[in-house]
Amino acid sequence: MEGQSSSSSRRPGTRAGLGPLPVPGPHGVSQTGAPSKVDSSFQLPAKENAAPVPSEPRITVVTWNVGTAMPPDDVTSLLHLGSGGDDSDGADMIAIGLQEVNSMLNKRLKDALFTDQWSELFMDALAPFNFVLVSTVRMQGVILLLFAKYYHLPFLRDVQTDCTRTGLGGYWGNKGGVSVRLAAFGHMLCFLNCHLPAHMDKAEQRKDNFQTILSLQQFPGPGAHGILDHDLVFWFGDLNFRIESYDLHFVKFAIDSDQLHQLWEKDQLNMAKNTWPILKGFQEGPLNFAPTFKFDVGTNKYDTSAKKRKPAWTDRILWKVKAPCVGPSPSGRESHRLQVTQHSYRSHMEYTVSDHKPVAAQFVLQFAYRDDVPLVRLEVADEWVRPEQAVVRYRMETVFARSSWDWIGLYRVGFRHCKDYVAYVWAKHEDVDGNVYQVTFSEEALPKGHGDFILGYYSHTHSILIGVTEPFQISLPTSEPASSSTDSSSASSEDEDDSTLELLASKSRSPSPGKSKRHRSRSPGLARFPGLVLRPSSRERRGANRSPSPQSRRLPRVAPDRSNDSGSRGSSEEGPSGLPGPWAFPPSVPRSLGLLPALRLETVDPGGGGSWGPNREAPAPSSQGRQGLEEGGLGP
Repeated sequence: MEGQSSSSSRRPGTRAGLGPLPVPGPHGVSQTGAPSKVDSSFQLPAKENAAPVPSEPRITVVTWNVGTAMPPDDVTSLLHLGSGGDDSDGADMIAIGLQEVNSMLNKRLKDALFTDQWSELFMDALAPFNFVLVSTVRMQGVILLLFAKYYHLPFLRDVQTDCTRTGLGGYWGNKGGVSVRLAAFGHMLCFLNCHLPAHMDKAEQRKDNFQTILSLQQFPGPGAHGILDHDLVFWFGDLNFRIESYDLHFVKFAIDSDQLHQLWEKDQLNMAKNTWPILKGFQEGPLNFAPTFKFDVGTNKYDTSAKKRKPAWTDRILWKVKAPCVGPSPSGRESHRLQVTQHSYRSHMEYTVSDHKPVAAQFVLQFAYRDDVPLVRLEVADEWVRPEQAVVRYRMETVFARSSWDWIGLYRVGFRHCKDYVAYVWAKHEDVDGNVYQVTFSEEALPKGHGDFILGYYSHTHSILIGVTEPFQISLPTSEPASSSTDSSSASSEDEDDSTLELLASKSRSPSPGKSKRHRSRSPGLARFPGLVLRPSSRERRGANRSPSPQSRRLPRVAPDRSNDSGSRGSSEEGPSGLPGPWAFPPSVPRSLGLLPALRLETVDPGGGGSWGPNREAPAPSSQGRQGLEEGGLGP
């Protein structure tokens, strides 16, 4: 929760020797977003932050072993979403744990460049209901996605992820656990998605794997360190526990005759709750749904193959509330103040793409107290009809540990994640009377036309939006068709240039969706892999880059015969000071989220320096300039 504010005399967003860097927006616009002192004569309406904190937050947890299958067309019923866009009866947060997502080498390389199809599916399904992706973590085929309503984001802090491999003695991630932890409304929550070893005789190995995951996953900071130190833990996934003693025919008879209670006492997990100390305090709702494994793919029939696997409740959702104790909790308050009620626990037989059925549970949380004061309050006019109205004022709480890497993003209503912005400005903190700050979006950065938008303050320290506004309208004249056509043709031709894709360690502090500064792997005996360099095929180069990260945007090399054409895109004028003219940004950036380390695109000279021609020499960046780029100085 702690952070450091910049004490340097340089202005935030600048680099030594480079000066202010232009900020590439997702629609190809660039602007520095310099702040200004508040003009007392300019008055803004009192439209500030969004909906209040709910008195009883609702959380939906979903687990699904997808069996390397392609995603279905619709997951609305699985997520318990209402119809017609009315989400008044829906959840405030949704955690989705997936297992056995296709992780073959060719598929993983593609997912390194683009968002995997399952994550895309859930983001697309939840965005119309005001859900935003808070965090995601992937370990081979095990994925955890955490969503929340956008107006709850200011009350979610200290977001961190971790993963532990337990396959092949800790060297392989086909089995293990991934987690997301955060402080929600002042309470420490942890979501743990596991895929444990299979087969009837591996119960002890499942226990050992779970103990390994709990012992290795530790979180830095002043809050809860271990998983079980959190105020509330949700443990779910393909836990692979089976039904002992009874044969296949009896198990099927009990299922067909709706006598599931006869199978409960022989369920390995139910038996382990009474004998394994590691499971003390974990709770689970009644198993009033049929076993969720193993089905013939595409049907609701249990396994008819030669193996004829016995049905089992392999897919489970459990929770544990930290026991009351004397003294403050990890969140700094007294314990005995959190209650959890499970409202539903069911499988979804309508999904047949896998040999497992998905399982979902809905919970209601009751807090004795709530942290409901945002760290940053934003103020904005009800409507922007002229560029000069694009002014944002904000106030910060005195306890807020601000950073020179913070920024304010402009989002369309229905945005999918914190990097899904339309434009942004750096929130550069200069001394202003009254602890009030003001930034202005440049005219070039503003979206043209009419639409509903939201402003959000992104904290580099907390890795989340810690201040948001209610929706407001922007109504600006559209640009000339001729200019947009020119930009489009220019971008199309530049997309054909060769580039080198380099997967780097995630040390960039710019607002890149690939950045995961708090994601660690604590698997036993696993060595780090060196950087991976890939050259895309010609077909991939022609395809649109779907990552919203400016780090992953192509920085095209301007062809020699167009190096003097300064009017087409103006890359020489808009490139960072000290960088060669070929550094330019294409006008279109699609919306997606990279799940692996940030991709950085660097131009290469295929001719070893000679292809630039005698009159078109491209000077190399200075050592200071290269250092600035490695630090992620190209902006969000």
